[in-house]
Amino acid sequence: MALVIYVKPNCPYCQKARDHYTEQGVEWTEYDAQSDRERRAEMLRYSDGDPTVPCIVENGEYISSGWGTPPRG
Repeated sequence: MALVIYVKPNCPYCQKARDHYTEQGVEWTEYDAQSDRERRAEMLRYSDGDPTVPCIVENGEYISSGWGTPPRG
């Protein structure tokens, strides 16, 4: 499984996503969607323009934006 998490610095919801995947033993690639304009544009393409982080992409498929129930970010 190839998991990508788009985040922004100091985002508590992004940290919760990191913690969840760490606890599950899942490795991921992380991109800063706030400081890296190219990665932000990539994230927005996956999320159909939703700027909410964390944005989770698995195997090239958009999964969700935000974290929690209901998702926040």
